[in-house]
Amino acid sequence: MVSSLVLFLLNTFIAYVAASSDYYERLLIRPLPQSSVLTSFNFRSNESADAFEHQNFRYFPRSLGQILQHAGTKELHLRFALGRWDAESWGQRPWNGAREGGTGVELWAWVEAQSEEEAFARWLTLTNALSGLFCASLNFIDATKTIRPVMTFQPEGYHANSSNLHLLHGTLPHEVVCTENLTPFLKLLPCKGKAGISSLLNGHKLFDASWQTMSIDVRPMCGPGGGDCTLEMEQTVDMVLDIDRSKRPRDNPIPRPLPIEEIECDTSKGYNGGDTCYPLDKSEEPAWNLTEIFGQPLKGACPLTEQSGEGSMTVCINTPPERILQVNTTGQYEEAKLASDTVRCYKLPTGADFDLVLPQQRMTTGLVLTGPQLFAARSINGHGQERGSVQAVIKNPSSHSVEFVYLESLPWFMKPYLHTLRARVDNSLENPVKETYYRPAVDRKRGTHLELRMIIPPASTLTLTYDFDKAILRYTEYPPDANRGFDVAPAVIRLINPGSSDNKGIYLRTTSLLLPLPTPDFSMPYNVIILTSTVMALGFGNIFNLLVRRFVGIDEVQAGGAGGLQGVLRGKIDSLKALFGRG
Repeated sequence: MVSSLVLFLLNTFIAYVAASSDYYERLLIRPLPQSSVLTSFNFRSNESADAFEHQNFRYFPRSLGQILQHAGTKELHLRFALGRWDAESWGQRPWNGAREGGTGVELWAWVEAQSEEEAFARWLTLTNALSGLFCASLNFIDATKTIRPVMTFQPEGYHANSSNLHLLHGTLPHEVVCTENLTPFLKLLPCKGKAGISSLLNGHKLFDASWQTMSIDVRPMCGPGGGDCTLEMEQTVDMVLDIDRSKRPRDNPIPRPLPIEEIECDTSKGYNGGDTCYPLDKSEEPAWNLTEIFGQPLKGACPLTEQSGEGSMTVCINTPPERILQVNTTGQYEEAKLASDTVRCYKLPTGADFDLVLPQQRMTTGLVLTGPQLFAARSINGHGQERGSVQAVIKNPSSHSVEFVYLESLPWFMKPYLHTLRARVDNSLENPVKETYYRPAVDRKRGTHLELRMIIPPASTLTLTYDFDKAILRYTEYPPDANRGFDVAPAVIRLINPGSSDNKGIYLRTTSLLLPLPTPDFSMPYNVIILTSTVMALGFGNIFNLLVRRFVGIDEVQAGGAGGLQGVLRGKIDSLKALFGRG
């Protein structure tokens, strides 16, 4: 049974083991309803602060460490995300949403500087360097896409002198995450995807997932009193795989429909008939194994991890105790059980493939998923090309009040009106907004920054709305797919009360928005060019023909020689024959 207490104990165990070793990795597998499975990859590398300052890198990647030193970055958080987390079906987010980012690329960091101008200059240095390192478009995070959050983000690490630290945040919701971002991500790992749990990370499977996120977090960690400091880098990959889709063979990926006699229908439905069928909920857990859903086997343990103790338990699966598990390997492995026998962990063999096999089984009990503390949805309302409105609906299904911070980073061409901001709670006249931070946009210089600290009562729904105007861009500012619309970054929600037991916090993000703007007819320049070219060709061609062509009267041609033109041609032919010696 999965509960908040089990997740808390497991995360505490992971944090304790990671802090006591220089390199640590773990794979946590959790089956989900509707034939889905959540796989969470966690990698942590520690480096002492003294060794980092002298650039003595062992497990910490040198390429990233030198970028952080050059840009004066003390804490870094980078996210690559695709898809949408289905909270109603899948329950609570992994890591309480602390390792999750909005759609596209999201980056925030604490930069050490003496002024805001110096901090922004170092921020641009950081984004350009990370853009080259991860093959992403982070260099497009300029002043129009950068904000300075006040209440939403808190540092996770220990910072002795925080007066000179500046927090900057940027997003690229239109960025497409693909394999070229995964390859540099794996190169930062000590085993680089050749051994350990990272050998399962296949781009074909990762980016075919229903939801996936990659995160990199760098933070300083110190002991009591600020002594014995280390720099910790945590890399996380979370994805939800559809078991049936992942098991399709690569040479025959198109699914074939089952014959009608093999489809299980729910005959209790009133509209069930010979030509209608409502699918029956599956009471059996499907059969699968790691090699099938990832497309490749797990290449044993990474030699740099601990070989004994709790840190050596690398692969864990969270299933009911009655679920049958089989281990397929030629090497020696160990098994341990945690959290009331619902979490089973395995120590991987070295130099031998490892596979977990789960046969098809009819379950009498299943996992009870813990639901999230808040549900959030956001949409654009209205019609026309001039103005619109944004509506955010936040639901609190719990039995206690929840205090949270709501952050929105809007582009400069989406101009909200703060006086139209309305926040109301069902069956309540009290204003839920307790604090507001608003920084308006400046055309082509910065975007809109809005932060709200609100409280939602138990079992209530909060509706937040505001109006905005749409700006008209210059024709050079439109992208090639201008008629598709412009992506607006997701809203970030951070829960304050109840908060998390660590410094990571509890977060959730809405989906991104697609904003249509007034778009000119980009085919008109083409039409004008074609019409102008046609007119020029006809007009210039006729005039040029009149100026260059020589006009000769017919009487002048006949008087030019015997036979006129015929005589001239005959004379030319005779000259050619005499030249080649033929009579």
